[in-house]
Amino acid sequence: MKTSSAAITPATVQTLRERLAADGVHSLMAQFTDVNGVARGKLVPLNQLELLMTEGVGFAGPSIWGTGLPRTGPRAEYYGRGQIESARALPWMPGVARVVCDGFVAGEPFDACPRQILKRQLARLAERGWSLRTGIEPEFFLLRRTAGGFEPADPHDRLDKPSYDLKSLPRQQDFLHQLADGLTRCGLDVFQIDHEDAHGQYELNFHHAEALTSADHLMLFKMAAHTLAEQHGMVFSMMPKPFANQPGSGMHFHVSLWRAAAAGTIGLDTRCVFDDASQDLSLLGRQFIAGVLHHADALCAIAAPTVNSYKRLTVGESITGTTWAPSYVAHGPNNRTALVRTLKGRFEWRVPDASANPYLATAAMVAAGLDGIDRRLDLGPACTDDLFVLSLAQIVERGIAVLPQSLSSALDALERDDVICAALGKTLSSEFIRLKRAEWTEYTRHVSPWEMARYAAAF
Repeated sequence: MKTSSAAITPATVQTLRERLAADGVHSLMAQFTDVNGVARGKLVPLNQLELLMTEGVGFAGPSIWGTGLPRTGPRAEYYGRGQIESARALPWMPGVARVVCDGFVAGEPFDACPRQILKRQLARLAERGWSLRTGIEPEFFLLRRTAGGFEPADPHDRLDKPSYDLKSLPRQQDFLHQLADGLTRCGLDVFQIDHEDAHGQYELNFHHAEALTSADHLMLFKMAAHTLAEQHGMVFSMMPKPFANQPGSGMHFHVSLWRAAAAGTIGLDTRCVFDDASQDLSLLGRQFIAGVLHHADALCAIAAPTVNSYKRLTVGESITGTTWAPSYVAHGPNNRTALVRTLKGRFEWRVPDASANPYLATAAMVAAGLDGIDRRLDLGPACTDDLFVLSLAQIVERGIAVLPQSLSSALDALERDDVICAALGKTLSSEFIRLKRAEWTEYTRHVSPWEMARYAAAF
């Protein structure tokens, strides 16, 4: 098999092995991400570090969601090949270091590996001399299991408007501190934690980074939070909408495009392609956003990939007065009611929810943005209205489109969108649509308590 990088030499492997051993590491967590955005992998003894970094460690391909790999033959085996720069000892799992893996099949980069898919789209940017930076903002719930299902872990978290609540936040201080401290020790730049707008809901932010690193960081955050929550007797949840009468969890993307500065420039290594001295966004920035809006329906399937996602993407009243989730395809300066909130030199993509796969969401968004640039799409006028207070008739009057209102509708849009399907690749797009169609069918056949209560004795 081919080596994953020219930088992998016996000397570099030995240096890393010695550093990890000095940190008390005895096992490597070879981790990759499946189509659903869930961390998968296995533990490998530290003395197998060179194998992990060169050939990779093997997995039964068809046992992994979204691979579409056969049960027999040379392509039945999926190899997770470690990325040497990603190795980090995990403070919440003493003795274990996480190593991010790329997927390989038959010695070649696997076309349906989410991380490889993102790398392909970032390579398209690199061909133009650009790089993408993202800041991903994960919202999440801390829950506890009960006989009736799940409830907020803190029984006293009951304010009608709980955003920034400094009464309940300290009650989760131990968990939140361990989470932030562990991530910081792994190299993430954590800069704020707050109580969000629903009971039991929080947000932890770490600074933006190059897009691939940012997605890796998001996966590390999820792994840490799951483990620490269990240690505290809680359930960490990135379900988009656990409670019908409260806001759901988004995973907003702050997006900016950068390129090398002109030759001879002193003191600046890069400059923001989206920035413009005379206005908030450059022409390229506006075209990129126009592409994101043009492909909004197909992107919705990737960024809001569950049945439950579409219970978040509705405009209506909640206990706090708003849902904070977009339903309308619009953009506006610092407008949190629009699909895209524009800012100086960057934009915030507000559709993604907490269940989105960060690699696939980023890759699809890049493809949409590049299509907007290549076709020189016009962004159109900005929306400064509070879209949450407008009636549907007023929305239609303004010519503003509505996002898909179900997973099924979003999948229909994805199937029709050649640009986004091409970015995902034939294997992944087919597997994604197949799995999500099955999810939708299972949901439509489920008889809920609401149906029983409404219809059982009605006729």
